[in-house]
Amino acid sequence: MKADPRAALAILAASLERHLEASASRRGENDPTVVAAYQAVAEAFDLYDDALLEAYGEVTPLEIYSGEDDDEDEDGDEDEDEGLDDHGDEEGDSSVYLGLDESDYDEEPSRTK
Repeated sequence: MKADPRAALAILAASLERHLEASASRRGENDPTVVAAYQAVAEAFDLYDDALLEAYGEVTPLEIYSGEDDDEDEDGDEDEDEGLDDHGDEEGDSSVYLGLDESDYDEEPSRTK
């Protein structure tokens, strides 16, 4: 039986909504609600990607972040990303951008009258 990509997409979209809600109300670094929502997004994405492949022979350009060393693929071979820019800045910092920290934006926008 073929999986329905549209139904899988609806499940993925709903899981992303739940993840957003859990993230907005998280209570601490490892909030179990956020962790569960994260895992639900990963599972729903896999379901969607598999359904898309089965139905149309297509996949998304996305991968699930495992938190492990992503420089190696499943076979243990190094990824061949040599042509990609490491996005290091002029100061030599090649750290990964993870979004804005709370200190990077104003808590209350300035209001001009």
